[in-house]
Amino acid sequence: MEFPILLIVIIGLALIFDYINGFHDAANSIATIVSTKVLTPFQAVLWAALWNFAAFFIAAYIIGEFKIGNTIAKTVNENFINLEVIFSGLIAAIAWNLLTWWFGIPSSSSHTLIGGFLGAALMHAFTMDYHAVATAHPELGVWDTVKEALSQVTHQSVVKFDKVIPIFLFIFMAPIIGMIISIIITLIIVHLYKKSNPHKADQSFKRLQLASSALFSLGHGLNDAQKVMGIIGAAVIYFHVQIQMDPEYLKIASADRFDHFAKDYLWVPLVSFVAIALGTMSGGWKIIKTMGTKITKVTSLEGVSAETAGAITLFLTDHFGIPVSTTHTITGSIIGVGLTKRVSAVRWGVTVSLLWAWVLTIPISAIVAGLTYLVVTAF
Repeated sequence: MEFPILLIVIIGLALIFDYINGFHDAANSIATIVSTKVLTPFQAVLWAALWNFAAFFIAAYIIGEFKIGNTIAKTVNENFINLEVIFSGLIAAIAWNLLTWWFGIPSSSSHTLIGGFLGAALMHAFTMDYHAVATAHPELGVWDTVKEALSQVTHQSVVKFDKVIPIFLFIFMAPIIGMIISIIITLIIVHLYKKSNPHKADQSFKRLQLASSALFSLGHGLNDAQKVMGIIGAAVIYFHVQIQMDPEYLKIASADRFDHFAKDYLWVPLVSFVAIALGTMSGGWKIIKTMGTKITKVTSLEGVSAETAGAITLFLTDHFGIPVSTTHTITGSIIGVGLTKRVSAVRWGVTVSLLWAWVLTIPISAIVAGLTYLVVTAF
């Protein structure tokens, strides 16, 4: 079986995005463990990468499915997916990720990818409707044709809101959940260790940070590698159903095709987890500095609390198949430990800047992907 060149390019770009996601989000897993000097930055990225990759075996052989990948593949109505849509979404996601990495802004790679996918699909639907309206009503001017096409798009269920609304809600819910859990964990630890020798307690927390950072890296791998797998899955399923008319895929219900793809192409999840682990090994010092020191100064005790809270949040959302941002999650957790000291311990100016980056990520990625789709289909 030969894949079309564009599908091969999409798979390559998706894995490049996965790699970029790894070094863009490396700080999420290792910022606190580096800032507390438990490990050097190099040791920390190796540690995080190991657990990023270990998440593959958890998903494939213990959980037995890839829920988040399935959710990503189904955020867009399959009638509005083609290879050009997926290609355009990836280009937009890679561009935004590199831009935010360059400026040291810990934005969400996950929401970048989702925004790109949605924006390209909506532009695809709009261009189809525009040409249909222009053909059916040549007497209409350009602006009237645009208005009619936009009206049709809003009634076509291009976006699957049952999948997308929880993703949008968890832009805010994930950091809030992480924050609440980290506050609870910090208060429990402080109570348990209030009579302990400070030096001995600090040494204990530094050892515990190895475990907590491993758990968070495991959650990071489970969450983020599956998103790229979902995009590749959407492209491969489109190839089998729409291009090849493969009887094996056509006889399977639409809702079950992704699970079949994951078993049929087990190498896709494997290389997705490998790519994110390699990206994590490349690090990302600019974002590490923001996450580890600029939001609030983090001690080893607080590092344990933040990472454990972040890990619990990621495991919960993975269980329910809700793609969340590891960046948002660990940021909320770090804010939580800062709040246990005092409200002023959190540098709210930095936090507000991060919030703006989070809110703008999906719409900007969607706009860039839509424009990219226009350029791609023009040639």
